[in-house]
Amino acid sequence: MPGYIEHHAHPFMLYHPRAFADYALNRGTSTIINDNLILLMHLEKKKALSFITEMGKGPSSLYWSSRVDAQTETNRENRLFTPQNLEDWINHPLVLQGGELSGWPRVIAGDDTMLHWIEQMKKGNKPMEGHLPGASEKTLSQLALLGVMSDHEAITGEEILRRLDAGYTTTLRHSSLRPDLPRLIKELEEAGIEDYSRFLLTTDGSSPTFYEPGVMDELLRIVLEEGVDPLSAYEMVSYNVARHYGIEDMHGMIAPGRVAHLNFLMDIQDPTPISVLAKGEWIVQEGRVVNEPEPFDWGAYASTQQGIDWDLQEEDMHFSMPMGIHLVNNVLLKPYHIDIDGTKEALSYDHDQCYFAMIDREGKWRMNTILKGFATQLDGLATTFSVTGDIVLIGKKKSAMKAAFAKLKANGGGIFIENEDENRRLELPLPYFGMMSDLEMEGVIDRHAAFVDVLKKSGYPHEDPLYSIFFFSSTHLPYVRTTAKGIYDVHKKSILFPTIMR
Repeated sequence: MPGYIEHHAHPFMLYHPRAFADYALNRGTSTIINDNLILLMHLEKKKALSFITEMGKGPSSLYWSSRVDAQTETNRENRLFTPQNLEDWINHPLVLQGGELSGWPRVIAGDDTMLHWIEQMKKGNKPMEGHLPGASEKTLSQLALLGVMSDHEAITGEEILRRLDAGYTTTLRHSSLRPDLPRLIKELEEAGIEDYSRFLLTTDGSSPTFYEPGVMDELLRIVLEEGVDPLSAYEMVSYNVARHYGIEDMHGMIAPGRVAHLNFLMDIQDPTPISVLAKGEWIVQEGRVVNEPEPFDWGAYASTQQGIDWDLQEEDMHFSMPMGIHLVNNVLLKPYHIDIDGTKEALSYDHDQCYFAMIDREGKWRMNTILKGFATQLDGLATTFSVTGDIVLIGKKKSAMKAAFAKLKANGGGIFIENEDENRRLELPLPYFGMMSDLEMEGVIDRHAAFVDVLKKSGYPHEDPLYSIFFFSSTHLPYVRTTAKGIYDVHKKSILFPTIMR
């Protein structure tokens, strides 16, 4: 079979791009299209473009998507998304598409700047991918007219058909947040779908432990078990992807002139390869890894990360805001009226409300409120793991939150949990931009499992605490978000409570 393609990766979910690529390659996924959001946020353009070039010199073929919006309300957007920055990203040969476009409401509302970037993508024959959860037929049609060509957010068969009718290439997602694939295939079969030529598959940047069974080989296994014709199934992770991105002259089939990414299977119903060839070199032979890639040199890139050169002040632990935020599932935040006393040194374990603070990475501003629905017995958590890289503090005890921050500062970034019970403590340094571990994927999976275990013991009631933390600032999700500008109402596009300068 041709090597598998993961076309929608977010390679900064504790693991870094090369660690994920090497892990996926051993399981037959040899081509990956990565999100560049974290590079935009943390590296100046010249270093970022050097990074993607050097990262692509390994055995896997690594390509990139280019964002045209920040996915959050940030004070730096006008500096990050400048014409010169985006033009150089869009025109880079390793950048295959624009998106995912989470700021599409701005385009529909008449944002000519964002429309310009979509047009520039189309002029370069690079598709624009949407991020369109719950989009109506009208919205899908409007965005198709404006240049959006694909989407990965359908969660029902009806939503898939709506995208097909609008002419979209449609991705079927199976991820740690949305493990929907078996149901989606069933609903497509019930709708009479037999032609899968306009479908792709993705794991959508899942949390590390989700990948223990495999990467695209695991999604293929699900599709095959649901009865999809094998040829159609394998094309969803090879030829269909290459055709959509205009790279079928290099990927997606076994033919002269293509990159020699080959998977050798024992049986067509078993998509995990027994042997893997990448760029003409054996990686796996007869189930044994025979070629370990050279480690990626992070020196020139990790050194750009600034340390935390400020300390917490007494006022940083003041929680007097009348409105709190309620985590109602893994990622959705709703406003709620605070009915507890936030002036106390500690909160009771009898309820699920915690102190919550978000502080600028450079120490310039802060935002304090109460978070409901996250944990009942979490003394103190401090992390730099967020869309913006700003620091999030959560906990029942202000002293434990301060202790967790002290460890965070000493390590320059990561996730640190302090608790009187030693079974509910965690130290997870993230030396790369405060987002990514320096461990290989297997080690990251182990540390992520430990993180989930600690939070579950602390009363976290949902499934994916990593994404809960990561998405606090992400304004592509309802209903309110905590951003650099304050608590933000996503629907009304307004600030409910502004941040406070420190």
